[in-house]
Amino acid sequence: MIKFESQMVAKPYFIFALTLFAGQILFGLIMGLQYIIGDFLFPYIPFNVARMIHTNLLLVWIIFGFMGSAYYLVPEEANVELHSPLLAKIMFWVFAAAGVLTILGYLFVPYSELAELTRNELFPTMGREFLEQPTLTKIGIVVVCVAFCYNIGMTILKGRKTVINMVLLTGLVGLAVFFLFAFYNPENLVLDKYFWWWVVHLWVEGVWELILGAILAFTLIKVTGVDREVIEKWLYVIIGLALISGLVGMGHHYFWIGPGEYWLWMGSIFSALEPLPFFMMVVFAFKVVRERKFEHANKIAVTWALGTAVMGFLGAGVWGFLHTLAPVNYFTHGTQITAAHGHLSFFGAYAMIVMTITSYAMPIMRGRPLGNPMSAQKVERFSFWAMCIGMLGITIMLTIAGAWQIALQRMPDDANALSFMVTQEKLIPIYWARLAFGVLFSVGLIAYLVSFFVGSKEAIIAQNNGVTQKAPQEIAGVCCGACDESKAS
Repeated sequence: MIKFESQMVAKPYFIFALTLFAGQILFGLIMGLQYIIGDFLFPYIPFNVARMIHTNLLLVWIIFGFMGSAYYLVPEEANVELHSPLLAKIMFWVFAAAGVLTILGYLFVPYSELAELTRNELFPTMGREFLEQPTLTKIGIVVVCVAFCYNIGMTILKGRKTVINMVLLTGLVGLAVFFLFAFYNPENLVLDKYFWWWVVHLWVEGVWELILGAILAFTLIKVTGVDREVIEKWLYVIIGLALISGLVGMGHHYFWIGPGEYWLWMGSIFSALEPLPFFMMVVFAFKVVRERKFEHANKIAVTWALGTAVMGFLGAGVWGFLHTLAPVNYFTHGTQITAAHGHLSFFGAYAMIVMTITSYAMPIMRGRPLGNPMSAQKVERFSFWAMCIGMLGITIMLTIAGAWQIALQRMPDDANALSFMVTQEKLIPIYWARLAFGVLFSVGLIAYLVSFFVGSKEAIIAQNNGVTQKAPQEIAGVCCGACDESKAS
């Protein structure tokens, strides 16, 4: 029972995002085995190709999730239909086609030949980590992002201007603008790495945090009924701290690539502040849920919202701080500790917020205004804990591997230090444990996907019939959002 018909545009975005997520995890398992058995699937899927697909799928599926989230929540926040559902549908197919063709290109065409095939020499942008996409694909991404921001912006312009909508739009515009640095590919290596971080860092430790905050705030309003004014005040403080610490905190990537020595201080000090907004997000989420005005039937959406705050704080906050100070980063930079931080922060902050809004919105778009039936929510609860425990296990194993790597390879003097390959061989038992947690995570993801199809028709019908028997305050934000509207208007 959606409020606006155009919100249904979000459905294919969520479905395709989860499909790409499954592909990302599949290639993650392949890489996990290749760490242990170096020739696994060689020469069909070399490690560099598996890694390229794994990281590219991560970025693309989360962006699909962000787009689906915006197409769902913006019309409801603005209290108007989406400006152009047709444009949203067209851009879905353009983005999906570009993504699929690019992944197929990585799989079946050697990378150098792919560069020649796409005429990369005319405007060289390929060959950089996370930005391996051919220039044609990058141009397609820009077209999709511009059309998307136009569609969202015009919707907000003709409707209500809520804090959530404005924060979300700021984050989405920032996502599009900072991606333009992917086209800047200077020959000077220091300049290249300097501005490369303007895409990668200013996304994940900058504007993406605005998107995260807006989606979390929207979901909490819907599942708790807490006054919008309270949530918006928290949102302002959190995003303010996130931007101040995140923008200057980019300096922790400038420690060892050639810029001025002052970045050792700037990067360390402001990076040390980055856990604060994530800690505030934890306090905010639990405070709002504790003070909720009704018990929402979609309990698992509440669980995902709380889990996002906690896991985001652990990954982006705690594990980020572990190796962000320059004297520590001197030894940890580029080790498995970096990978540990990357895995937990991406999952906790961004993968989980997409699954949060998906768990809330998808049942509604499928005619289940109070969420999936309890039998489905039990399966989804299992998936929540399996994925969280699996990712924490992966993170802990990678942290142990990184610490051991430092002890064997970087801390001893030259006479006693082991080579990289000898060190990696000694880490294989830890990589086996990491792979086992990866399998557990995969089981959790499968359970998450299955949960949307669990539950008899009779149970769903009975649950939907129960909507009419509940008090208005119990279903506020589920069916019509009338209470929420009056406060925002």
